[in-house]
Amino acid sequence: MSGGIVAHKLVVEKQDHSILDSLTFSVKPGVLTGLIGPSGAGKTTLMRTIVGLQIPSRGKLQVDGKVVGDKSLRSKIGYVTQSPAIYDDLTVEQNLLYFARLIQASKANVTSVIKVVDLTKQTKQLASTLSGGQRARVSLAIALLGDPDVLILDEPTVGLDPVLRHHLWGLFGALAKKGKTIIISSHVMDEAERCENVLLVRSGSLLWSDSRKKLLQETKTQSVEQAFLKLVGGKQ
Repeated sequence: MSGGIVAHKLVVEKQDHSILDSLTFSVKPGVLTGLIGPSGAGKTTLMRTIVGLQIPSRGKLQVDGKVVGDKSLRSKIGYVTQSPAIYDDLTVEQNLLYFARLIQASKANVTSVIKVVDLTKQTKQLASTLSGGQRARVSLAIALLGDPDVLILDEPTVGLDPVLRHHLWGLFGALAKKGKTIIISSHVMDEAERCENVLLVRSGSLLWSDSRKKLLQETKTQSVEQAFLKLVGGKQ
């Protein structure tokens, strides 16, 4: 089981401009954590930093007790980007077999993750002919190939139809119950209602890092969107 994610006064700067400004938080395994904030808030930068693709400027960020970027973390973290990173000229199965070889995962793993994301009927279908939702599920399947302890999902359900969104959130919940550490980002505040814990970010700053229930209690609001607006003073 993953030891979770811990950040202390994390700062990420690009060209002397702070993208993330002194973030301190922890993400525990076994619960769904929503990374919620408007576009440009710094969500993707934070996720790229957790994965090891962005170097922190200052502060501390650890995954499973190790500093981000440590080689031993590569097989422990699954990352799904906003735009599905798959090859259009390969079938669903061929895409997964290719990535499975890169991480030395078995063909049995490929069959298993195809079933998990409900793409069995599309196994032999070219990626170029898939719908947007199906492409997103292929990308998720790739991230699940190595059975990672940590899953970082960048806007995985935004723009999908309600039925598919419901299915994927059910899958995320099941994975969390297995003890995985999961961060799901979204700029749609309603998505946070499905999460137990919430990281609220705005302009690179952290507004909240705790349970959704406590957020609503302390702000005396009925939804995460109302709480967010209250925390920023109603400013746009």
